[in-house]
Amino acid sequence: MRKLLIILAAGLVAPAPGWSAVKNARPNIVYILADDLGYGDVHCFNPDRGKIPTPNLDRLAGEGMMFTDAHSSSSVCTPTRYGVLTGRYNWRSRLQKGVLNGYSEPLIDRDRLTVAGMLRQHGYATACIGKWHLGMGIPKGEPAPRITDGPTTRGFDYFFGISASLDMPPFAFIENDHFTEPLTTTKKWVRKGPAAAGFEAVDVLPELTRKAVRFIREQARAGRPFFLYMPLNSPHAPIVPTREWQGKSGLGPYGDFVMETDWAVGEVLRAIDEAGVRGNTLVFFTSDNGCSPVAKIPQLQAQGHYPSAYLRGHKADIFDGGHRVPFIVRWPGRVTPGSRSAQTICHTDLMATCADILGIQLPADAGVDSVSLLPVLLGRDTGPIREAVVHHSINGSFSIRQGKWKLELCAGSGGWSPPRPGSKEEQGLPDTQLYDMESDIGETRNVYADHPEVVARLTALLKRYVADGRSTPGPKQTNDVP
Repeated sequence: MRKLLIILAAGLVAPAPGWSAVKNARPNIVYILADDLGYGDVHCFNPDRGKIPTPNLDRLAGEGMMFTDAHSSSSVCTPTRYGVLTGRYNWRSRLQKGVLNGYSEPLIDRDRLTVAGMLRQHGYATACIGKWHLGMGIPKGEPAPRITDGPTTRGFDYFFGISASLDMPPFAFIENDHFTEPLTTTKKWVRKGPAAAGFEAVDVLPELTRKAVRFIREQARAGRPFFLYMPLNSPHAPIVPTREWQGKSGLGPYGDFVMETDWAVGEVLRAIDEAGVRGNTLVFFTSDNGCSPVAKIPQLQAQGHYPSAYLRGHKADIFDGGHRVPFIVRWPGRVTPGSRSAQTICHTDLMATCADILGIQLPADAGVDSVSLLPVLLGRDTGPIREAVVHHSINGSFSIRQGKWKLELCAGSGGWSPPRPGSKEEQGLPDTQLYDMESDIGETRNVYADHPEVVARLTALLKRYVADGRSTPGPKQTNDVP
């Protein structure tokens, strides 16, 4: 952040729509967030170069709206989750690069409003079932500690899941403020650490799915509107499809795990149907970032499957393969089935969208980078709903996208694909990149030298967003770091 502020200076705030068409509606809201699922891993987003069957996601898209230019606020796990739940760009927080681990302190401040907290204030039952990865402050060295800074202190009535990625200890399920089984042994999935004796990585996705289905059924019977945030552990490493799914894709374990992820989504959709609440349930599906190299991308491509479709890069990168993600929304009777939108949107937009649906005026310090998708969902958008979207890579590199132009303030990928930061490949390259995403979606031709006026305009816009502590209309706010 400090490096960026040295480069940039202050400016104006971007306009954002405040229009609402369905105020006081109270639909159930289900938000499913896959983990390391590439844009091209969902077949309907990549029909020509995608080989993994995803029938449930394809059906969901046919019943709702596909967004083809949707972005996570970061190209890695933790910061993306921060943006989803707070409506605030992750780089405004203390986390300037990388991710948290399973024992980290909370990233979301206790007094910061989350989507879950906002919905709970307005009568919703709220649950997080899945991978948290936002810090819980779990005490180390204790087999059965009380967890005092978990999701139930950040707006959720109920939590069941794991503290971070499935390759990060502690290896155990957590329910609300405690482990379901004490940490009495040591296990290893990539990393080694404390574990519950009965915990196995292969069981996590099926168990999360069962818990989500149960929550939906219980809330439907109770007749209370509910918000289910379901951040999956899959297909992130360790890549552990259950025996039932092994060999199904013909592309190896990663393809099998993607198919099992699709199955999990199908089970949630079936639960919604069987509970009789389909007509009043708004479903979001997306991924936290692009496909990880752990999936063995070259081998997948050799078999005809391209996890990033036509995009450059993958997880961790500033290139679109790092943060352009599949995004599907279904809302029967509101969203036109089989529709598509090319609007450039961001995961941070969830908060403003929910507030718009409920007719809520957000506090000045909430959802500072969130723009309502409601006009798009209802087919009433007449132009871009966002002035721009800011992207962020694993090493803290910045990019800003406005219309067809994408400015990247780094010489290479800012992540894990070549040219990697500090590599010989990166040496001698310009420290600025500019791409025309309409004519060059693969980001192959850096035209920064040909369009200095575009570089200057986008740089100035990024200045404004940083200095104002927000990218939407409202009083200036303060970033958490200088």
